[in-house]
Amino acid sequence: MHFGAPDARHADMQLSPFVTCRVPDSLKEVTSVGPAEIDSHDVGVPRAAIDRIWGAVERLYASGIHPAIQLCVRHRGEVIIDRAIGHASGNGPDDAEDARKVLATPATPFNTFSASKAVTAMVIHLLDERHLVHLDDPVCEYIPEFGVHRKHWITIRHVLTHRAGIPNLPPEAMELGKLEDPREVIELLCDAEPIAGAGRQLAYHAITGGFILGEIVRRVTGKDIREVLAEAMLKPLGFRWMNYGVAPDDVKRVAVNYFTGAHTFFPLSTLLGRLLGAPFEDVPKLSNDPRFLLHPIPAGNVVATANEMSRFYQLLLDGGAMDGVRVFDPRTIRRATSEQSYREFDATIGLPVRYGMGLMLGTRRFGFFGPDTTHAYGHLGFTNVLAWADPERKVAAALMNNGKPILHPGLRHWFAISREIGLACRKDRVLPTPVTRGKERAAADTAAKPGAPARKPARRRPPQRSVTPPA
Repeated sequence: MHFGAPDARHADMQLSPFVTCRVPDSLKEVTSVGPAEIDSHDVGVPRAAIDRIWGAVERLYASGIHPAIQLCVRHRGEVIIDRAIGHASGNGPDDAEDARKVLATPATPFNTFSASKAVTAMVIHLLDERHLVHLDDPVCEYIPEFGVHRKHWITIRHVLTHRAGIPNLPPEAMELGKLEDPREVIELLCDAEPIAGAGRQLAYHAITGGFILGEIVRRVTGKDIREVLAEAMLKPLGFRWMNYGVAPDDVKRVAVNYFTGAHTFFPLSTLLGRLLGAPFEDVPKLSNDPRFLLHPIPAGNVVATANEMSRFYQLLLDGGAMDGVRVFDPRTIRRATSEQSYREFDATIGLPVRYGMGLMLGTRRFGFFGPDTTHAYGHLGFTNVLAWADPERKVAAALMNNGKPILHPGLRHWFAISREIGLACRKDRVLPTPVTRGKERAAADTAAKPGAPARKPARRRPPQRSVTPPA
């Protein structure tokens, strides 16, 4: 394997404003295909379309911002792509050229960072399904000490939808020593002053919400969220990874994260530091520390392969049942993916976004999951991890990587990946939105009574929930 002329490459890297890794001359030598991948023709996707998807991955890899990339795409329940390119470790920007390089494969686990939020949200929704919690209950009903400094109004729904008003962690909360005992972090959050009243401001909660939700799980079940997830889903469905952190013996198996791309400067550096609880450039190194990987961080350290994350979303696409095992009721999934924000301006991200209850939602024109993905749902992870489901296209996909850029020209290829997947897997049928349903009903009324005004759609009452505890 040849990585190009070292001297020239080193000179280019010193002149470039971007931090990148070395890219080998032959991409095939660092590419591996998983045994689960089938011939895409079997599910109606031309091989040329698969080539275009993977071509976008190769262009992203060639930009040098990701030492390794892993992609798994399921269409109609079948795996049409399950591949990896690059190195899990040994070829980062700071690694010596002669460092031992570990090839990434489809079996390599990656830290999914904020993509963990979707998993955590579904654990909460599962407890709601079992009547152990109720989404509109105040958090302080489960964590009494949380109900100070006007936080007694904050509900579980507010936390899931990034409206709790406590988006930022105190700097001391992300000290690695504190992660060994999350009760210290909870104490800090209980003492925190909200920046806005409960439900009033939409502001992405990068880390804070996960600790709150994890503590609720612990208090109502007597188990940590890692155990609850394993018992409810991972063990029955035979997942190898996809839990919060890893066992001590597995730490070295996890792909190593590297800072890449452009360095951040004020005011962006300050904003990101408050959001993450640590300087942006330091987060990749912190995430490689065993203390970060050994203890549950519900908003930021689910470790999984792309295959397993796409299988999780396939479970949601399939209505909560897989391989004869039912994990969720279909109504639970519909509730989790129902829109809550309606493209409101997010005060943290600085853009209008759509949120469900714990999941990000797709958009019609431009979004993380590709264009024309109104019904898609999933979550982004620091910084280019992405996992999602698209019910209209019957797609469940996950994209993993271990480079952590915030700015780089090569990121246009990252957006091209989801776009090519959307083009390759055509829509089966168009699912009606609440807006189109209303228009269709109004049109039907007008047609039924020419000249008469269309009646307003009847308001649906929310289903009544039983509050009787399970036997």
